[in-house]
Amino acid sequence: MNVILLGPPGAGKGTQAESIVKDYKTVHISTGDIFRKNIKENTALGQKAKEYMDKGQLVPDELVVELVADRLSQEDVKQGFLLDGFPRTIFQAEELDKVLLKNDMKIDKVINIEVEPEVLIERAVGRRVCKVDGTTYHVSFNPPKTEGICDHCGQELHQRDDDKEETVRNRISVYTNQTKPLIEYYTKQGNIANINGQQKIEAVFEEIKSALGSEQ
Repeated sequence: MNVILLGPPGAGKGTQAESIVKDYKTVHISTGDIFRKNIKENTALGQKAKEYMDKGQLVPDELVVELVADRLSQEDVKQGFLLDGFPRTIFQAEELDKVLLKNDMKIDKVINIEVEPEVLIERAVGRRVCKVDGTTYHVSFNPPKTEGICDHCGQELHQRDDDKEETVRNRISVYTNQTKPLIEYYTKQGNIANINGQQKIEAVFEEIKSALGSEQ
């Protein structure tokens, strides 16, 4: 089964991706992972991507597509894959369609996890991370036993800069502007499933399984 996973920052995509990959025996394809692997292995594509990233610039659509196309040509994806973080734009979606057609593949389902902006902000702004071991807490949903202190190592918790309200609002705005046309694109293709991401994690996954069906 070939799946695209969409959803704003803080929607819980990472958690749901793990469950989908485990239950449906698909390969998790994250653009971030692809970048890191190619850079680590010093491939020609990795060198190109690194040039942009070192300058603090976004990797151009054409290069992102090239990296994903290379990943989709590998043998381990033949039994199914989960695309996470791609496509982000209409251009990327259209180019992905060309790559899939060339490889005799298709997207079976686009899972779009929907969460209201204010809920996303509450989730992000309340997040606290241990400076030492990286354990994540939430002041409301998953608080540490002692306020501001990690349960595991006793070190101080902190709020990441990208979890500040203004930053979170900006990330959500960018995502919404980029992704709204993408949701319309896949709605027209008839293969999108909009999932209520404001439920408990297990309930969200049950809804996803219902949308994907039993093709495990």
